[in-house]
Amino acid sequence: MKHLIKVLAGMAIVFTVSFACSATFSQDDEKLVMENKPEHHTATGFQNHPFVETSAAKGVLFYMRRFWGSIFTPDVPDGHVLSESESIRMLNSVKGDSLTWLGHASFLIKISGKTILTDPFLTEFASPVSWAGPRRFVKHGVPPDKLPSIDILLVSHNHYDHLDDETVRSLENKEKIHVIVPLGLKHFFSERGYNNVTELDWEESVSIDGVEFVSLPAVHDSARSTDDHDQTLWVSWAIMSSGNSIFFIGDSGYSDTIFSSIGKKYGSFDYAILPIGAYAPRELMWMSHVTPEEAVAIGNKIHANALIASHWGTVSSLSDEPTWEPPRRFKEAGLNNGFSEDELWIMKIGETRPLFKE
Repeated sequence: MKHLIKVLAGMAIVFTVSFACSATFSQDDEKLVMENKPEHHTATGFQNHPFVETSAAKGVLFYMRRFWGSIFTPDVPDGHVLSESESIRMLNSVKGDSLTWLGHASFLIKISGKTILTDPFLTEFASPVSWAGPRRFVKHGVPPDKLPSIDILLVSHNHYDHLDDETVRSLENKEKIHVIVPLGLKHFFSERGYNNVTELDWEESVSIDGVEFVSLPAVHDSARSTDDHDQTLWVSWAIMSSGNSIFFIGDSGYSDTIFSSIGKKYGSFDYAILPIGAYAPRELMWMSHVTPEEAVAIGNKIHANALIASHWGTVSSLSDEPTWEPPRRFKEAGLNNGFSEDELWIMKIGETRPLFKE
């Protein structure tokens, strides 16, 4: 019995670190702003702006449910994941701009001759250890060792299900890959052999061979341990070229202010990659993850022509909603808000689709 308690205690630590965004801080701490710095900067890192109260502490029962879900993974319906051979065939058959879903928030985006990998997480556990934590229960279609040459690595924030150490270390040609990250994450890549790393604050941008990347606000937080809360920034991304414009969110809570402002500034986007999972229970998850309905609302606020579902159907034990509920709610909300079925992309893992300029 004592051994079981120790194991469960150890697992609780793993899940606490994996969900480190549950840490709580006072509003005074969060509002501490360094002199001559933007309002989302603090003396120790960053905060949401407009200010967002921290959601309720998740508690032991939440983490025990996560532990249970990492052991007993859900059944996967036929057709949710393409075979390796079919995934590679589709990837190679689509010429020009295209999008491939590798699961969760990891996408291959081919745009203007550049291949971009977003939020790299292609291993089993989204965790500081290799044997436990939120667990990937499906393959990624295209194995990491068969990915095309990556030109640009694009990261939204540092949580383990969006930034995986093993995946980052495994990529080839590190000296040629241009890494684009939020403030505070350059060191993570530099110490893993990447030489060309650009850090951006909100509203800053970088252009690479005709493709512009703009760092934009999101509602979230950051942490990879119990003592580094909000020391690195979190962002959403605008990816723009002469051929297509794409809005990418890795994770975010909802903000009418932020997303209405982005819509007014940029006019419209051809595509929006939006997270639709890990939203329940709402009293614990509202600050960091949108519901499917809120994802559609973001798509409307930024005037996206097509919405692409992300952050679902890949990792077990992240939250309490039924595994296969998010795409159903996403489609229903989209249809009820003026989008057609062709404008609501619920992709299979490993699937590649062409990107066409509207």
